[in-house]
Amino acid sequence: MKSTLLKLIRSLLGSVRDLLPIVLVILFFQSFVLQQALPNVAQLLLGILFVTLGLTFFIHGLEQGLFPIGESMAHAFARKGSVFWLALFAFCLGFGTTIAEPALIAVAAEAASVAANGAIIGSSEAAQAQYATGLRLTVAFSVGLAIVMGVIRILKGWPIHWFIISGYLLVVVMTAFAPQEIIGIAYDSGGVTTSTITVPLVTALGVGLASSIKGRNPMIDGFGLIAFASLTPIIFVLAYGMFI
Repeated sequence: MKSTLLKLIRSLLGSVRDLLPIVLVILFFQSFVLQQALPNVAQLLLGILFVTLGLTFFIHGLEQGLFPIGESMAHAFARKGSVFWLALFAFCLGFGTTIAEPALIAVAAEAASVAANGAIIGSSEAAQAQYATGLRLTVAFSVGLAIVMGVIRILKGWPIHWFIISGYLLVVVMTAFAPQEIIGIAYDSGGVTTSTITVPLVTALGVGLASSIKGRNPMIDGFGLIAFASLTPIIFVLAYGMFI
């Protein structure tokens, strides 16, 4: 109990240290550049407090729960020696964490609203919901496939840069043929997928898997899954805009 409290306090101090530069920048520009008083000071202070506490508990939760369970499951699947179950777990992990990403939900809803206003889709709630759901499913499927590719890369020891170079070359080619309305959404989809839920579990999976396989270096082979998870949604959403 005491050690947990000490870790929580360290996380709190770390959050304060990380947020302090942002607060100082805002105060500097507000006071010396804009030369205006801060609006709603009490509300701002309360918001900063909530952000600090939220970041603290989030980081503490990652250290106590998500990272350990991700690594332990990677070790367990490596000992089991079944590539099929490992690949299935990787796909489900990528799909499940992405479909639940708050950032993706927000971007998909906003994209549907803008598409409706631009008469690209129907303006009804059902049409917008269908568009947003299709976008989320497309991105989630692509991330699941990306994690499978990343896991196979770790198992085989293939260099990551050839995958990334080939993927972005494909993105450049597809961008030339994709509808203008989908290009920005596709590029943003690559960023919003790698957020609060996906990154910790996927990183723990990669590091744990690389640590469990003889001849693999966790620093060299364990990281890189997030790059796959950022790249494949761009490709799939561009294709979604071109064909759907």
